[in-house]
Amino acid sequence: MTRIRDVVQKALASGYLTVEAENQLRRLLTTRYDLEDLNAFMTLQEAAMNGNVRQESRERCGLSS
Repeated sequence: MTRIRDVVQKALASGYLTVEAENQLRRLLTTRYDLEDLNAFMTLQEAAMNGNVRQESRERCGLSS
């Protein structure tokens, strides 16, 4: 089973979070996860806020900077 940290690592490595990966994260966040997964998710959020990871969903709706 895929873990949150695996999805996050891929996004951080590529600098891009796809809509598919966002949906996968939403599903994974509704299941039990550990502190390492939570920390990874928070790291991804920070990277997105700082502009280090682009989000496909924001680009599609014209919210990218």
